[in-house]
Amino acid sequence: MQEQEHTVPAEDAPLGGEELRRVTALGAVTAAGGRHPIHCLTIIGQVEGHYTLPPQHKTTKYEHVIPQLFAIEQDPAIEGLLVLLNTVGGDVEAGLAIAEVIAGMRKPTVSLVLGGGHSIGVPLAVSARRSLIAPTATMTIHPVRMNGLVLGTPQTLSYFARMQERITRFVCENSHIPPERFRELMMTTGELMNDVGSVLDGEAAVAEGLIDGLGSLGDAVEALYGLIEAEQ
Repeated sequence: MQEQEHTVPAEDAPLGGEELRRVTALGAVTAAGGRHPIHCLTIIGQVEGHYTLPPQHKTTKYEHVIPQLFAIEQDPAIEGLLVLLNTVGGDVEAGLAIAEVIAGMRKPTVSLVLGGGHSIGVPLAVSARRSLIAPTATMTIHPVRMNGLVLGTPQTLSYFARMQERITRFVCENSHIPPERFRELMMTTGELMNDVGSVLDGEAAVAEGLIDGLGSLGDAVEALYGLIEAEQ
């Protein structure tokens, strides 16, 4: 006997039709059933910038995220933003652009690292007003790299150094880790296979001052509620 597949109509699903479409297309949803209406935005996989990645890659497109952030900031019905992160790096310029927008928002923001925050995921994690990380999640810190043709000139080295300094400055201004310690973790040898850098688990990331605290989804939501109520 063949088992029949059971489908739930969109209007009867836990998320309504429009909310379900937003989750499917953009990885975002506005939840109004709690103490305060908050918007949940996910940044997963690689942050896709000016070049389209192959279809087998999980990506977050920055041209999708930045307009959402603008809409959240302007929407009076949304009182706070929760950013869920599980990244494997991506376009440095695009990721830093998203991080700058989040850091410049006036509404309360909380970030939660789940799984991992790799490379450009570090600025994204610290861009929120309060950052949390799951105990089993990790933060991977390494210098800026570039794939493809690179001209072996002094100007190229200077460009890389200036880009790395921009990221270091942003991370240290939006967290509690000293620049000297961040650079030391970034240039550690012998920890990453065939690479330079460090991997910090949740407790280590908090101990280093990179992330504000340990927690999971419930803790992140409560932290966001607390920020909203403190402002009110």
